[in-house]
This record gives sequence, C-alpha cells and structure tokens, in this order.
Amino acid sequence: LCAGGELFDRIIAQGHYSERAAADLIRQVVNVVYICHFMGVMHRDLKPENFLLASESEKAMLKATDFGLSVFIEEGKVYRDIVGSAYYVAPEVLQRSYGKEADVWSAGVILYILLSGV
Repeated sequence: LCAGGELFDRIIAQGHYSERAAADLIRQVVNVVYICHFMGVMHRDLKPENFLLASESEKAMLKATDFGLSVFIEEGKVYRDIVGSAYYVAPEVLQRSYGKEADVWSAGVILYILLSGV
C-alpha cells in the first residue's frame, strides 16, 4: 500500500520544493527511468500522477505506477505512436520520431514542476 498518495497531490499541497528536496525526489524518478531502460522498458507516461509515495513521511520512497503505455525497447527502432500526457511529452513524440530519451524529457518536466510548483 502506498499511504502517501500521488506525488502530484503532494506537490499541490507543498506548493514547490527546495532544490535539496527536489533533488531527493528527482533522484528517485531518474533511478526509475534508469532501471526501466536497463530492463528494456520505456515507460512513455512519466508524470507526478504516476508516482505514489510509500508513506506520508517527507522522506517517503516513490513508487512508479501505470505502465499501461510502456513498451519493451527494440534497439535502433524509432517509435512513432503519439502517447503520454500532454504537459510531459517530449517534442520528439509529437514529431513521431522518438526513443527512450523521451522518458528523460518527462523526468525533466517533473523536476521543473517540483521546483516551480503547479
């Protein structure tokens, strides 16, 4: 059970995060991206709504959810289907020519939101 709720709701309640607190959270997000890519999975829908907090603690671990749009990565393949959530999707996705780097873009958008608020 992830008693802490969605990261998105935590951001709304917090307003914005300090650089130190944002770094702690984005480190976990980037680690999820790294592990997914290492295991050959591209998530394709990374956003704060798809990260749950394990507890209500400020130091709670993040858990990635909603792998419904994910695919197994085929090396060298260029992906062309437009998927993801509008505010978090990489420009290359909209241009219908992307790879696993699209997940990194989405992680960057999450960092921006952590620092600036919603």
